Amino acid sequence: MTMTRDELPAAAEAAPAVPRTPRRRDIDGLRALAIGLVVIYHVWLGRVSGGVDVFLMLSAFFLTASFARRIDARRPMELRSYWARTFKRLVPASAVTLGLSLVASLLLLPPSSWSNIWNQTWASLFYFQNWQLAGDAVDYYAQDGSLPSVLQHYWSLSIQGQVFVLWPILLAVAAFIVRRQRWNTSAVLGALFGAVFAVSFIWSILETAVNQSYAYFDTGTRLWEFALGSLVAIALPHLRVPRQVGALLTWLGVLGIVFCGILLDVQGGFPGFYALWPTLCAAAVIVGGRDDARWGASRPLSSAPLRFIARDAYALYLVHWPILILWRSLNDGAHPDAIAGLGIIAASLLLARGITALVETPLRDWNWVNVSRRRSAVVVLASVLVVAVPLGTWQFVEQRRAADLVAQADTDNPGAQALLPGYNGVPDPDADPLPTASMLPDEWTPQGDRCRGDDAPDRLDVRAECYVTGETEAPERTIVVVGDSHSRQYMGALLPVAERHHWKVISVLRGACAFGLGDHPCADWNAEVMEYVVGLSPDAVYAVVTASEALGNGERLVTGMTQTARTLQDAGIELIGLRDSPRWEGSPFGCAEENGIDSRLCGRDRSQLMAEDNPAAPLADLGATLVDFTDYICPDGYCGPVVGNVFTFMDFNHLTLTFTTSLSPILEDQIGDWIASPRF
Repeated sequence: MTMTRDELPAAAEAAPAVPRTPRRRDIDGLRALAIGLVVIYHVWLGRVSGGVDVFLMLSAFFLTASFARRIDARRPMELRSYWARTFKRLVPASAVTLGLSLVASLLLLPPSSWSNIWNQTWASLFYFQNWQLAGDAVDYYAQDGSLPSVLQHYWSLSIQGQVFVLWPILLAVAAFIVRRQRWNTSAVLGALFGAVFAVSFIWSILETAVNQSYAYFDTGTRLWEFALGSLVAIALPHLRVPRQVGALLTWLGVLGIVFCGILLDVQGGFPGFYALWPTLCAAAVIVGGRDDARWGASRPLSSAPLRFIARDAYALYLVHWPILILWRSLNDGAHPDAIAGLGIIAASLLLARGITALVETPLRDWNWVNVSRRRSAVVVLASVLVVAVPLGTWQFVEQRRAADLVAQADTDNPGAQALLPGYNGVPDPDADPLPTASMLPDEWTPQGDRCRGDDAPDRLDVRAECYVTGETEAPERTIVVVGDSHSRQYMGALLPVAERHHWKVISVLRGACAFGLGDHPCADWNAEVMEYVVGLSPDAVYAVVTASEALGNGERLVTGMTQTARTLQDAGIELIGLRDSPRWEGSPFGCAEENGIDSRLCGRDRSQLMAEDNPAAPLADLGATLVDFTDYICPDGYCGPVVGNVFTFMDFNHLTLTFTTSLSPILEDQIGDWIASPRF
C-alpha cells in the first residue's frame, strides 16, 4: 500500500518543507504489520484482514498532519505542487505493476478474461477501479469469473487517489477560513473533518445494511476512515496519556489489528461500523505510542525487520495480489498451501524490492524531476502512456479481429441455423467460432429504453427494471418478458421475430428471480410484476418456465409456475413458456479455450444435463405455448461448446447472444400457431 513515509506521497514529504514532528518509527512498523496481515490473510486464509482500513486511516493522518503544520506556519498551500509530487510518487510504480500484469495476463490467462482485465487496467490507471468494482458488484449480468481479477486490489488505491485530490482542497478551504477569520487551526480542522466523519459514517452504516457489496467499494462509505485519521492527527499534539496507559493502548491496538480479520467478517460486513475496529486500533497505537513506553508495543513495532518491510510497503501491496491470482489461475483456482504460500510471499517481496529500488527511489531522488511540478507531471504522463499505449493497441488488435470475423458471420457462423432442414451454407472450415473472447461482455441481449408513459409500472421498484424495445408507436402485438437472466438470454431469439412482425417487447427482469407465484424466494417481486402484467394486458408473456440444475441434478418446473399459468390464462394473456438451457459445473467456453472446441472434455450427453421429457409439458393444458430449443443446443443428444461454428455458452449457465439470435427462426416456427391466431 501507499504507506511508508520514505515512499508514501501522502506523507509529509509530499508537502513543502515546514517544521516536522519527530519521526515515529513505530508507525512505520504499524504499516509493515498492516501490509503483512493483508498479504498473509490473502495468501493463506483467503480472507480480508482489515489491514487496508488501517492504511486508509494512516494515509489521511500523515496528509493532514503535514498540511496542518503548513496552515499554522501561514505558508502557501501549493496544491498543484502537492498533487504533482504525490502522483509522481504513486503512478510510476503502479504503472510498472499494471504493465507486468498485462504481460502476464496475455501470456498466462485465457482470452475470456482479457476484456475484464482491459477495463480494470483503465480503471486502475485513472483511479476509478473502486467504482468499476462497485458497478460489477450490483450488476447481475457482469461477466462472471471463477477467480478475482489480478487487479481487484486496486480498489483501495483508487479511493486513496481520490482522497489525495479531495483532502488538500478541503484543507485549503480550512486554511482560507483560518486566515480570514483568524480562528484556531485545530478547531477549524476538527469541525471540518468531524462533519465529514459523521456524514460518511452514517451513510456507511445505512448503505452497508442494504447493499453491502456496493458499499464495500463506495468512496462515500470510506471517507469517514480518512476523516478519523485526520482527527487523530489534529488531536495528537493536544493529547497526553500516562505512559503505562499508553503502553497498554499500543498492545490492545496491535492485538486488535491482528485478530480483526479472524473475528469479524471483513469482506461481508465492512465498512459500516465494523471498520471502527481496525481504525480505532490504529489510533490507539498512534496515541499510546507517543511516549514510547519500555514495555509497550512501540518497541517491537520499531524493530528493523518491520521497518525493512515498511520500506517496500506500497510496492508489496501492488504486486502480491497479481502474483497470488496468477498462481491460482495456473493451479485450477486452488488456494496455496504452506510451501506455495511462502513462495508467493517471497516472490512478492523480491519484486516489491525491485520496484522500490529501481523505480520509486530513483524518481524520488532525481533532482531534475524534483525542481518543478511540470517535470513531475511529465513523469506521471510518461508512466500513464507506458501502460495506455500497449493496452490500447492490444484492445484495438483484438477488436479489429473480432470485427473481421463478424463481417463473415452470415457465411461462416450460422449457429443453430446450420441444423435447419435444407441448410446448404458452406462455411470456411478454418473460420474461428464466434463470439470471440473479447466479445463476451457484450453477449447479453440489450433491453432497450426505459419504460415511459402507459408502459411504465406504477411501483417504483418494478419501474426501475422495466425496459421497452421494438415497435413502440403502433405495435401489432405486445409481449412482456419476465423472469431472470435466463429469460433475458432468450430475448436474443425473440427480438428478430418481433422486428419482423412489428411487435413491442417490454422486459421486466431481475437476476435469480424466475417468474413463479406462491411460495418462492422472489414471491413479493413476482406478485408485483404479475400485477403490472395483468394491468398492462399484453398479448403474451415470454418466460423461462423450467429450471435446470447443475450437472447431474436434473430439471424441474419453476416453483409456482402452474399458478402463474392459471393466472395468465384467467387474464386472457398467452404464456410463451421456454424450456431452460443446461447448466454446467464449469464454463464450456473456458474449457474450449483450454482444450479446443472439439474436445470431449467440454461436452456432455444431453441426459446428464436435462430431463428426458420437458417438465413444462403440463402447462400446455393451461393454454401455454411451449418452446424447447434443447435439440438445437444439444444436437443429436450431445451438448458441446459450439454449434454451427458459434459458441453456445458464455459461462456455466448462460447462452451467448450470438447463438440465441441464430435461434430466432426456430422460435418463429415453434410459436407459429400463436402468431397466426387472430388478435383480439
